[in-house]
Amino acid sequence: MATRTTTGRAGGGGQQASSWRDVRPAGIVLLAGPEEYLASRAAESIRRQVRTAQPEAELVRFDAGTYEAGTLSMQASPSLFGDWKIIEAAGLAQMNDAFLVDALDYASDPAPDVVLVLRHAGGNRGKKLLDALKAGPATIVDCQPLKKDGDKAEFVTTEFRLARRRIDPDAVRALVGSVGSQLPELAAACQQLMADTAGDVSAETVEKYYGGRVEATGFKVADAALAGRTAQALSMLRHALATGADPVPIVAALAMKVRAVAKVHGVRGSSGQLAKDLGMAPWQVDQARREAQRFSADALARSIRALADADAQVKGESRDPVYAVERAVTVIALGDG
Repeated sequence: MATRTTTGRAGGGGQQASSWRDVRPAGIVLLAGPEEYLASRAAESIRRQVRTAQPEAELVRFDAGTYEAGTLSMQASPSLFGDWKIIEAAGLAQMNDAFLVDALDYASDPAPDVVLVLRHAGGNRGKKLLDALKAGPATIVDCQPLKKDGDKAEFVTTEFRLARRRIDPDAVRALVGSVGSQLPELAAACQQLMADTAGDVSAETVEKYYGGRVEATGFKVADAALAGRTAQALSMLRHALATGADPVPIVAALAMKVRAVAKVHGVRGSSGQLAKDLGMAPWQVDQARREAQRFSADALARSIRALADADAQVKGESRDPVYAVERAVTVIALGDG
């Protein structure tokens, strides 16, 4: 087992800045900014690094808005067995006064063998704590939205490079133009392309999957369907098909979303543990769990059957596959309705 210094604990040496991709475990890590996806990826990376060095590290989570006084110091107290601990505090933008007082006190003397990860999505609440962290012991991770196409293109290129895959520059631009409005969708599109293709990803490949569409992608149709917005999902589907979209990637996007729901349906456990067990990111587990609330086991089975039928028909078993896709979208959107 690695030594305790492996986690690179920080404390008292002034602010350390880090990117969300390169963040290392430290005594205190502040994930600051409104982009939840980047914060989720950073937190996931920290957990993975700590548990690589300290497999028995305990994970504790609480919300700063409903915090009870004394919780932080109690959780950060040394254990009988001297194990490392990861403490994740969410909702700092709505922190209550008890958390503010305890966190300020803790920041002045961080506990050994503890990695404290704080999530602040923005705003002025807790400014005194934020100023203290930025001036003192914390590693700061800036989690700002990627608004410029150039930043999104760099994100896509890096995702592929880290997976030891190559994507052509024209393909990057096509992907950003098609699914670049929301970062989680863009990341999921990268993962889908890498999973479903081999070799370099070209603009033609992106066109096949996403049709160069900007306003109605398969993921947006899938999001509307899983949320139960039947009319919106069907309208977006018909618009996409009317503008020349291939139904195959639309069905693939629906299937990806429904598979995620099926994985978490009725399964108990923390998001972090399920993410590890199911090969998903914690934010994907949380989203799938929210979507799974609309489905009984029977409704989920109906959705899977409808998707299987649509998949077969769009791949050659029918001369008119549009009806099968519309039916699948309707079945999914209705859920138990």
